[in-house]
Amino acid sequence: MTTLCQFRADFGALPAQSRHTRVTRAPAPSLDAGVPLQHRRHLLAAAVALVLLLLAAHLLLPAGTTTPAAPLPPSPGLGAGATGAPHARVVIDVVGAVRRPGLYRLEQGSRIADAVARAGGATPRAMLAQVNLAAPLADGEQVVIPKRGVPTAGVSGAAGSSAGAGATAPVQLSTATLEQLDSLPGVGPATAQKILDYRAKHGAFSSVEELDAVPGIGPKRLDQLRDLVVP
Repeated sequence: MTTLCQFRADFGALPAQSRHTRVTRAPAPSLDAGVPLQHRRHLLAAAVALVLLLLAAHLLLPAGTTTPAAPLPPSPGLGAGATGAPHARVVIDVVGAVRRPGLYRLEQGSRIADAVARAGGATPRAMLAQVNLAAPLADGEQVVIPKRGVPTAGVSGAAGSSAGAGATAPVQLSTATLEQLDSLPGVGPATAQKILDYRAKHGAFSSVEELDAVPGIGPKRLDQLRDLVVP
């Protein structure tokens, strides 16, 4: 205790600043302190050039201008129609009770009803009940629309025959009805239906010999019908 009192007497009390050290913060360095003046000028010039470039682009390009889109590829679903390829056609001779008899070109797969419509339609004397309007057409076929009061064999269109053909007119296999086929010698309702089924599956007959492919008609029956039917 004596030693401490002597120490204070020799040196005296310490100043306040000695007991409590004052901490003084150094001022924050300026952002521009470490950037050279020449570099700042370059940055400013680049910013001004960018603003001028954007302003020029806005003035030169009209409003709503967009980058043109790439052309679309052709649709794969267009098929042959896009190339302008012509459709297959058949030539049909329409005679009998129609308003404009003559030769007509129709698309392949057309029906007798299409041929009648192309010829101006049926006349009031036409007997359309004896015509199978749904029968498909074959190239070179003659469609005969029978007239009321004119004797016919009830055939809807015998190739090579005329509207005034008599009872010997051949039956056309591609257009005949069930009743017309049933009227042929040796052909009953069952065989007539088989002929219709074959025609519905394979399309119009291209020759009389094609009858040999119909079940129930053999070579002997085919020879019997050869002079009585046409394709």
